[in-house]
Amino acid sequence: MTPDRWVLHCDCNSFYASVELLEHPELKQKPVAVCGDPKARHGIILAKNEPAKAFGVRTAEPIWQAKRKCPDLVLLPPHRERYRHFSAVINGIYAEYTDLVEPFGIDESWLDITHTWHLFASSPTALADLIRRRVRETTGLTISVGASFNKVFAKLGSDYKKPDAMTVIRPEDVARIVWPLPAGDLLYVGRAAGERLARLGIRTIGQLAAADPGILTDNLGKLGAELSRYAWGEDEAPVHPVGWREPLKSVGNGMTFRQDLTSPEQVRSALGALAEEVAARLRRHGLWAGAVQVTIRDTDLHTITRQKQLPMSTHLARDLAAECLALVQANWDPARRPVRMLTVTALALTDEPFAVQQSLFGDAPAPDPKREKLENALDGIRRRYGAAAIGAGSRVGNQLGLDGLHMEENAPAPGEEDWNEKVKGPL
Repeated sequence: MTPDRWVLHCDCNSFYASVELLEHPELKQKPVAVCGDPKARHGIILAKNEPAKAFGVRTAEPIWQAKRKCPDLVLLPPHRERYRHFSAVINGIYAEYTDLVEPFGIDESWLDITHTWHLFASSPTALADLIRRRVRETTGLTISVGASFNKVFAKLGSDYKKPDAMTVIRPEDVARIVWPLPAGDLLYVGRAAGERLARLGIRTIGQLAAADPGILTDNLGKLGAELSRYAWGEDEAPVHPVGWREPLKSVGNGMTFRQDLTSPEQVRSALGALAEEVAARLRRHGLWAGAVQVTIRDTDLHTITRQKQLPMSTHLARDLAAECLALVQANWDPARRPVRMLTVTALALTDEPFAVQQSLFGDAPAPDPKREKLENALDGIRRRYGAAAIGAGSRVGNQLGLDGLHMEENAPAPGEEDWNEKVKGPL
């Protein structure tokens, strides 16, 4: 192990399911899954425990498919506030041992203990075991820990052995432990990247390390060069300190509707409601959007994504909704292909509005102070009386579920296996 760096990756085991089982200890040995509400058409598996995994139940698969694999599968509803509570408690434990604690979603964190381990234990691995014990005794939950000389291999280590285990990956262990693993186990090798690597005959991390970096770059762009370095353990990305947050790159919100959208009016109402939530969050963070993106999914689960630059930056719902509606109108006919899900995402975020060159004929877009004042007033009403206190009339009493819409922080992209958006780019 490189003596000047020790990085831990701590991963809560079956986090959502484990938190639910604290309330239902009688179910601990039975196959259990946390799932969305089938009646609201969020009928997918969000998390599962170890007995359910043994039946082949997978995250993000439809409930009916999971029940076919495991007829006795016990389904529990999610309780997000509980998950946030336990996440805060567990990260608080981590912070007792180092100020370099970087969450990676709600149930995973990196810890850099390079300069602190000797204050608490006889060795870095002894401290890792101490942290595992503290989490278990304090919360009743278990974590798996990877200990290595960089973030990427520490993450591999926490995935290597589960549950409630620790794996150490030293430089001399890379060829034995890391290289035989599937390429898809490496951080940032998603489904699309994995398929491209497979077409090149690359199926293990060792084959990825042995591949020509130039060929990888030709086929995967910048990511190819990054993955080549990661396979060799050449990752020097820092573990960021407690409280650090990566600047927002996008703000989005999506919804699967209670009934399919089949008319322009329904689409307009849905986009307006989603844009309200996105715009409110932009204003809360003092951000402006320079582009928008719409994701559309039909009843056959066919999905398209379209985006466009805005004529001027904005954080007003009316502007976002109008541009998103134009995208939908240009690319989709809801009467022919009913819409099951929509996502509105604000892109190209800046902390100052960018200027627009004014037209000699006075037809260039211009800021709207009255609209800005109105939407800020709506923000104040919702903060005081709740998100549903005021809104467009089309949101009330409809059959789409818009009256119950609420903002999810960085709502997951369609098909995301986890609720928590995680950074998918290089560290």
